[in-house]
Amino acid sequence: MKQQRESQCTQKTISLLSPLGKIQVSGCENGVHTIRILMDVAPAERSGAGPMGCCVVNDSPGETSPELQRCVQWLRAYFSEPRTAGTLPLPAFHHPALRGDAFTSRVLHTLLREVKLGETVSYKRLAEMAGNPKAVRAVGGAMRRNPVPLLIPCHRVISSSGHSGPYMGGKGDHLKQWLLTHESQIKGE
Repeated sequence: MKQQRESQCTQKTISLLSPLGKIQVSGCENGVHTIRILMDVAPAERSGAGPMGCCVVNDSPGETSPELQRCVQWLRAYFSEPRTAGTLPLPAFHHPALRGDAFTSRVLHTLLREVKLGETVSYKRLAEMAGNPKAVRAVGGAMRRNPVPLLIPCHRVISSSGHSGPYMGGKGDHLKQWLLTHESQIKGE
């Protein structure tokens, strides 16, 4: 029954240009389903309207839901005025991995609630915070399955040694470094 309700969603997609590259946000009237970062060049090599800009480049035909609009507003603030992003309401999430009491959902919601802009947390500490100190590898799996990166800041989870660790299956490690640097500069101001 739950899967049937999922398939009945009419999703729209909005694409944005950001310092990370093109970002696709998909969702329905009930909330955001996914955020995909489509890598093309490293952030340092990106040129455009401004190093911290984020602009909509296209969207699905028809009107977009208030939740997608809220997500776009949040992403724009995060890249251009990060301090204000923390004061904006997050959109609702409508992805199965973020509902219920499964460990992945619990880890992602703990990360969202507890680890703020400019902060980091180790995989081990996040496992402890989510109620299962022995589930360090499962926390890594939860980070890989995060359907809404940036909103749920899996880039803030690092190894106990202080190394940043992989991002987007290892293909986006440079993006994780950029995000951590972006946030640390904001926190330091």
